Amino acid sequence: MGSKNKLKRFRENSTFSNVIQPEREDLLLNSFPLKGKWHSEYFKNENPITLELGCGKGEYSVHLAELNPQKNYIGIDTKGARFWRGAKTALENDLSNVAFIRAQIELITQLFDKGEVAEIWITFPDPQIKYKRTKHRLTCPELLNQYKQVLVPDGVMHLKTDSEFLHGYTLGILNDSAYEILYAHHNIYNNDYSPTEATAVQTFYEKMFLAEGKPITYTQFKFK
Repeated sequence: MGSKNKLKRFRENSTFSNVIQPEREDLLLNSFPLKGKWHSEYFKNENPITLELGCGKGEYSVHLAELNPQKNYIGIDTKGARFWRGAKTALENDLSNVAFIRAQIELITQLFDKGEVAEIWITFPDPQIKYKRTKHRLTCPELLNQYKQVLVPDGVMHLKTDSEFLHGYTLGILNDSAYEILYAHHNIYNNDYSPTEATAVQTFYEKMFLAEGKPITYTQFKFK
C-alpha cells in the first residue's frame, strides 16, 4: 500500500464514528473515558461484547456483527490503515454493533474494565517465532492473564491461525490446571466436527493461506 493511500485512510479513520484512537499517554495513565462504560456510553445497550485482537482488515468483526445483531464487536489493531476497510464497510452497512480501536493489545486492561468482555478472538496473529519475541505472542501467559482480567467468568477465548508453531505453543501453555480446552484441531477444514463459528468467516489472510495449501488450526478455551 502506498504512503498516499495510508495517509488517506488515516484521515478517513479520524472521521469515522466507529473508530476510536486513544492516546497512548491516556491509556498509560488509566484515564481512557470508555473503560467500564462501553455498554452505557458507546453501544448504549447491555449486549455482550466480543473482541477481535489483531483484527487486520476487520473481516471477523464485521461478519460476526452482521450474523449476531444481539452482540457487540470491537476489533483492535495498531494498523489503522488495515482496519479502515472493516470500519468503512460497517458504516456503509449501517452496523451499529461494531467498532474499531487503534491501540496496542498489551494495553487491553486500560481499555476495558474487569468483566466487561464476553469473548475474545485472536485471528491469524504474527506467531513471533523468535525466542526473544516470546512476550509478544498473543497467547503468552502474561497477555493471557490480562485477557482473564477483562473477561466475564467463563468467558471464551478463540485462537485461529495457520501457524503450527503458535498452535502447538498455545496448547503447551493451556496444558495447565488454570485453563480448560473446549476444542482444538490442527486442520479445521479437514474435520467434520469443527465449530461453525470457526469456519463461517474466512479472512483475507486465511484465504491466502488456504490457497497455499496451509492447514488452518483452531483452539477454543476458557479460564478456570
